[in-house]
Amino acid sequence: MTDYIDSFPGRQLPINDVAYRYFGGTAYLGLQMDRSFQDLFIKNIRIHGTSYGASRKSNIRLNVFDEAENYLAALVGSEACLTMSSGYLVGQLLARQLSAKRYCLFYAPGTHSALLSDTVSRATSYPELRLRLEHHLKTSPERAPVLFLDAIDFFGENYPDFLGLRELPLKELIVVIDDSHGLGIVGEHGSGVYKTVRGFGPKELVVCGSLGKGFGIQAGAIFGSKKRIAEIQNSAFYGGASPCAPAALATLLEAENIYAHKRTVLQEHIALFRSKLDRPERFASMPQHPAFSYTGKVLTDHLRSRRIITTSFNYPEGSAALMNRIVLSAGHTKADIHALIEGINSL
Repeated sequence: MTDYIDSFPGRQLPINDVAYRYFGGTAYLGLQMDRSFQDLFIKNIRIHGTSYGASRKSNIRLNVFDEAENYLAALVGSEACLTMSSGYLVGQLLARQLSAKRYCLFYAPGTHSALLSDTVSRATSYPELRLRLEHHLKTSPERAPVLFLDAIDFFGENYPDFLGLRELPLKELIVVIDDSHGLGIVGEHGSGVYKTVRGFGPKELVVCGSLGKGFGIQAGAIFGSKKRIAEIQNSAFYGGASPCAPAALATLLEAENIYAHKRTVLQEHIALFRSKLDRPERFASMPQHPAFSYTGKVLTDHLRSRRIITTSFNYPEGSAALMNRIVLSAGHTKADIHALIEGINSL
């Protein structure tokens, strides 16, 4: 069922003048409706404007872009970082940049469409992917293999242990990871998975993702070596695109205490939810992550009857399978979590 609303979906949704608790979306830290975060954002809008339509290669350049990118690189643990206006855009930039003839692209199971090239299919399993890679390395070693995958696949096949990835010939691979659902949430201080995967010893590691889910701002980022980031910055794709709003990056730089507090609250909610479920096996989930996937419509409809809405729609396209997910947020109250638990356990 599709519902239309007139304001941001926070912890509650007004539908036909009735308040529903909302456990969907990707606003994991609940920042978009947090008054302190909003006040900081509004202050920065008055300094940096609502948007910035010029190229990053312009002869007039705002310092806040470099400051934020240096901060993010240090947080994640990469040599360098660049930002753009969305996570989807940075994913497509990488797919395009690495589609040159000197590369050969491979995709892990379930990789998000943000990273997809039209000419490459996703493997259905990691054993199949390993066979494909080994065949390529034997027959076409002159073309560098590039592996794309999602850090958070919502079923635990990748983060936190990356067991399938670690069985691949990583020393021969350029690994590109979409960490949209991990940045700001998992890892030390919300640093995501860069440091973890770098420890597996890939030939080269590039991480990209949205900053909208864990950091509450409309932007995307790419993390990697200085050489790789400089190569991307020299592309027409990067130079021709307008950047993210500088006020958003200024807010990210100043909101460290807010982020830390919200992450603590979120982990408390996750722990509470896990501890009270009668049948946790109903859900696929990952440690320290607030998303809990399930199958079928029965639970969705049951919770709706109790004025609780979860994520439930065909994604990423209408012909795709139904995606059902409960998403906890730092914006919820403990009363919200208890109401959700009661609703689930009553079925």
